[in-house]
Amino acid sequence: MSAASTVGVIEDTEQAATALEPTRLRLLAALAAPDSAAGLARRFREPRQQINYHLRRLESAGLITLVEERPQRGFVERVMQATADAYVVSPAALGELAADLRDVGDRFSAGYVLALAGRIIRDVASLVQRATVAAKRLATFSLETQVRFASPADQHAFVDELTRAVAALVQKYHDGTTPEGRSFRFVIAGYPHGPGAPASTTAPSPSGQSRATDPPITEP
Repeated sequence: MSAASTVGVIEDTEQAATALEPTRLRLLAALAAPDSAAGLARRFREPRQQINYHLRRLESAGLITLVEERPQRGFVERVMQATADAYVVSPAALGELAADLRDVGDRFSAGYVLALAGRIIRDVASLVQRATVAAKRLATFSLETQVRFASPADQHAFVDELTRAVAALVQKYHDGTTPEGRSFRFVIAGYPHGPGAPASTTAPSPSGQSRATDPPITEP
């Protein structure tokens, strides 16, 4: 996926069910480039009527869009294309089954990281929709890196130092009094990376919590 690629967010249960049906999933991937039911029928060796049925479902769900109509003998060929280059499924599509940070009591668990990632998807998807309606660019920031620690002690020391550094930056720049100020949420998470990475590389403290991330940085 190129740097200019668009990412669509599937946000409701019906849309997710439509996209994840195996045949439609293949068609959606194929429609990264424009094509018609006739062209897809030839590619997948399926009846055009059946392809048309699935395309109508994808179009109704807002996952593909009409880009061209080509007059043919006796009919008009509709050329469709996916509305995005790639998609993510928002936890909102799971309804009550979606992970909620309030229900994950252990801030130091993998479940909390997953629920946090889900909240990021929900928040950013909502902001993208509002920015699109307002015809404005959404200001976002992300930072990703990889660290290989020589020992668990180094890992603990790194996280302790990172926690103090971020806390100092928050204290320096956070302003809760300026009415026209811009509020941002920053998330820092760490997890084992690479082939054969162990499930955990931190030594638990007597309380059962990882002292590598204790204490957490709370919101101001």
